[in-house]
Amino acid sequence: MRTTRVTLAALLAAAALTLTACGGEPAKTGSVTQISGGQSNTKAATVLDRPFGKPELVLTDTTGKPWNLREQTKGKPTLIYFGYTHCPDVCPLTMSNIAVAKKALPKADQDNLQVVFVTTDPERDTPESLGSWLKQQDPSFTGLTGDFATIQAAARALGIGIEAATKDSNGNVVSMHGAQVIAFSPKTDEGYVLYGEGTTVDDYTKDLPKLVKGENP
Repeated sequence: MRTTRVTLAALLAAAALTLTACGGEPAKTGSVTQISGGQSNTKAATVLDRPFGKPELVLTDTTGKPWNLREQTKGKPTLIYFGYTHCPDVCPLTMSNIAVAKKALPKADQDNLQVVFVTTDPERDTPESLGSWLKQQDPSFTGLTGDFATIQAAARALGIGIEAATKDSNGNVVSMHGAQVIAFSPKTDEGYVLYGEGTTVDDYTKDLPKLVKGENP
């Protein structure tokens, strides 16, 4: 069994096409390319040949205080996901899968693991509403909101495309965002492993023990 490896250039080239439509009508065939979780027949993880640097990102957490991504996750295993609380499917499932898998870790590793959810819909995801939503997943998860342009720039720095929320023909709010989870190593503080939206609880349960140590899954 092997872990898929991709180059950074290839990942960035695909980022603009890997958006998932959440909240409105299903995307038309061919208009949206979705990243499947597996990326290979044997592994959910995609180990990057050229890891991402951790972006300089300061947003507002669920308590209303400034939260510096680099400073507050330095030297800690970190998972980052960009999504929004009104998403009917992909976002809550992704957070739930991680929350369930996290519980299988030893208590010390659970406490050390940082899971950061950055909203792609800051207009509706206030600190209060974001905090309430995340508590249903795992109270220890960090939720961040703030200026959309700042959020979008940070996502793009990680090869993740997001677009400002719009309304479809039925008046439903639609948020287009990449469904990738990126794992940052506690050893290097670099984003070195990527997971797509098809990643299961079992996949995360299997990989988290290695990710918290900065090892390749």
